Amino acid sequence: MAKKSTKEENNLTIEEAFAQVEDKIKALESEDISLEDSFKEYQEGMNLLKYCHEKVSEVELKIQKIAEDGSLEDFE
Repeated sequence: MAKKSTKEENNLTIEEAFAQVEDKIKALESEDISLEDSFKEYQEGMNLLKYCHEKVSEVELKIQKIAEDGSLEDFE
C-alpha cells in the first residue's frame, strides 16, 4: 500500500485511521509478508497511530474546555 501524504492523512477521520491500523496489523500477521514489507507496514501503522493520538488529544482538550466553562462553542 502506498504511503499517504500528510495532507491525505489529515483528511482521515479517527475511525478511518484506526481501520487502516487494523489493516496494517492484519498484514503484519500474514505469514507471506516479506521483512521489507513488514517494516513498511509497521512504519505506516506507527504514523497512523501517532495521527490518532494527536486527534484524540485534540478532542480531549475540547472536552476539558467545555467542562471548564460549560459553553459549547467551537474553540479551534
